[in-house]
Amino acid sequence: MPHTAFLQKQKKHPLLLGTALLTATGLASRVIGFFYRIFLSHTIGAEGLGIYHLIFPVFALSSAFCCAGIQTAISKFTAEASKQIEKRQIYLYAGLALSTFCSLACAACIYCFSEPISTWLLNEPRCTELLRILAFSLPAAAIHSCINGYYYGLQKTAVPSMSQLLEQVARCACVYMFYQICSRNGYPITPALAVYGIVCGELAGALFSLTVLKFEKRQMPFSPAFIQIAKFSVPLTANRVLINLANSSEAVLIPICLKNYGYTNTDALRLFGILTGMAMPMILFPSVLTNSVSVMLLPSISQAKAEKKQALIYRTIRRTVESCLILGLSSTLFFLLAYQYIGTYLFANALAGQYVRTLGFICPFLFLTTTLSSIIHGLDHPTTTLTLNLFGCLVRICSIWFFIPIYGIRAYLWGILASHVLVSALALLFISRYARIRHETND
Repeated sequence: MPHTAFLQKQKKHPLLLGTALLTATGLASRVIGFFYRIFLSHTIGAEGLGIYHLIFPVFALSSAFCCAGIQTAISKFTAEASKQIEKRQIYLYAGLALSTFCSLACAACIYCFSEPISTWLLNEPRCTELLRILAFSLPAAAIHSCINGYYYGLQKTAVPSMSQLLEQVARCACVYMFYQICSRNGYPITPALAVYGIVCGELAGALFSLTVLKFEKRQMPFSPAFIQIAKFSVPLTANRVLINLANSSEAVLIPICLKNYGYTNTDALRLFGILTGMAMPMILFPSVLTNSVSVMLLPSISQAKAEKKQALIYRTIRRTVESCLILGLSSTLFFLLAYQYIGTYLFANALAGQYVRTLGFICPFLFLTTTLSSIIHGLDHPTTTLTLNLFGCLVRICSIWFFIPIYGIRAYLWGILASHVLVSALALLFISRYARIRHETND
């Protein structure tokens, strides 16, 4: 009876229960990741963290090209066909085929061109080895992403939640094991250890997802689903690729502009490592809830839109905005009160605490931006999200290029705040305008 009651609640409130499950496992994953970041900061140091984080724009760009748009497309079409058992899994097969092909092509390019990418794009030759290791994680990441998208479309979050947690545990466990082996045998401790952890984590997540997936016999033609996935994912992929290109420009320009401000290469990488490896993960820690909400919002909004339930859409949007503001303001207050403790005792770096204090102000707007983007996607306006995100990136790049050489890293921190304030305000304006137009049309 309790199990039956739970299933009935799950069917009645898939958004709330799905979000709760994603949040619980996401929180556990973030807690593990938080201590993992502290471990890395003590083993490879701030400069090592800076070098390690220089490769993330390449990873994010490749993932955007191979996975992001396709995962969203799978989630959307699966949600719309969730009541047609013979039809819904064909979208998963189509997405897997497309995503796996793209990931293999990307992995080959990164491996073969790792040296010029490191030297000419990242401006750091020591990233060459890291990129070659990273290339092996892309096919597993593509498989993992597609299966997660399928379950998100069904509004069943158990598999994505457990795979996310398993991925984090495998990553941390493997890095710690490699660290112990290197320490006992006198091998140097380098950022490559952390990249091996990424590969192990993605492999663990992909294998788990494949193991638990219940494959259904294909009863629908493959080509129409493949074309649907490809057509819908192209603008989303272009969105993510352009955004990640802009974000990559940020990551590459920050050390360069810090050197123009007067820092040495070592000091510039150290500051970059403190910002990206210590302060930003701390600020993003509470976003586990909003990330879970945004993942569940897209299929929920898509399904409500397909069923023409406008009242449900408006109610979901209003409650989401209210919750994000409450969480964001609470997070800001916490960081303003605890920044010294965070910097001094958690990371043993007072500068990290100063960055946390400044970045704490972005929380309400950061959380709003994440969820509002998912809502706009669910309303079938991916181009609007692309425009808003590119605008935010442009604000941050301008703050890097024009103001870091004059004011230092502080200029970038305020640029982040300005970009999120503007993007969240414009997103709210768009959704309000959309709701007003729909209301007038119905009248």
